[in-house]
Amino acid sequence: MTTDAAELLQKVFKTLSDPTRIRILRLLEQQELLVGELMAILGMAQSRVSRHLAILREAGLLTDRRKGTYVAYHSSLPDSGPWHDAWSLARASLQGDPTADRDDALLRRTLAARTARSGRDFFEEVGPDWDALRRVFGDDLLRARAINALVAPPLRVADIGTGTGILALELARLGLDVVGIDRSEAMLETARQKWMLEAANASGSLELRAGDAHALPLADASVDAAFAHMVLHSLEDPERAVREMARVVRPGGRVVLVDFLAHDHGWMEQELGLLWLGFDAARVLGWLEAAGLADARLSREEPDAKRDLPASFVAVARRPEAARA
Repeated sequence: MTTDAAELLQKVFKTLSDPTRIRILRLLEQQELLVGELMAILGMAQSRVSRHLAILREAGLLTDRRKGTYVAYHSSLPDSGPWHDAWSLARASLQGDPTADRDDALLRRTLAARTARSGRDFFEEVGPDWDALRRVFGDDLLRARAINALVAPPLRVADIGTGTGILALELARLGLDVVGIDRSEAMLETARQKWMLEAANASGSLELRAGDAHALPLADASVDAAFAHMVLHSLEDPERAVREMARVVRPGGRVVLVDFLAHDHGWMEQELGLLWLGFDAARVLGWLEAAGLADARLSREEPDAKRDLPASFVAVARRPEAARA
């Protein structure tokens, strides 16, 4: 064994010999977390948590991302080599461990609290002003392309994260029967008021329901299409939301996603309530395929050159027809 190899193994064993660092790595392998969130889960002071994070980061096992005035950490463990092998053994040793089970329970509670803060509180506070605020997206064209991804009415469609009903009302005016779903009561109330003014002029219908994109209040195979228009970036688990959309769409129906491609416009986190700074195209297509959808395709939409906005995408996929005898 060479000197370099011996030194690497010594560093691996030294780094992963501490049980707290094992707990931190295990948590960050599951979810990106802030220092304060790690403190709450581990029950430790900031100085202690920060010291362990510094050691893990120096070893190349963590990366960080600034979120406003905070820093979020997530694991960046290699796919092979001594670090990977040692971590696989360490993680396996924690199966059924009471401390690990406790950490998982507190992680779920932390993520639920984060969702409530970053989702409901932001959108409840914004409420009726959301229409003016979201104009920064410059997404009228994207809405039109999302609509054109459907076949002609009459259809029953779901608008996930309907907000104040911008897209839902357009679909209803086109003759579609729309179920608009949002977790913000303030947003839904604004959408109801709009619908009261426009219902007489619409050839379709609009039903508004309170619900979470991660657990849609819809039966399996109950709609012809499901839209998530500029919504995924505000969700804690966008992949789970895509699976839910696939679940509620009938065979032959479509799932349509419109959102930002990966970008570095950090100001959107604070001003628009974004949890994610966009998504890689391959990642979005992977979600659609993993959800059991077929013919997934994604088109890139360039922003207006005069506006400081990231590029967007429109992704469409189809739920396969049921197998015929």
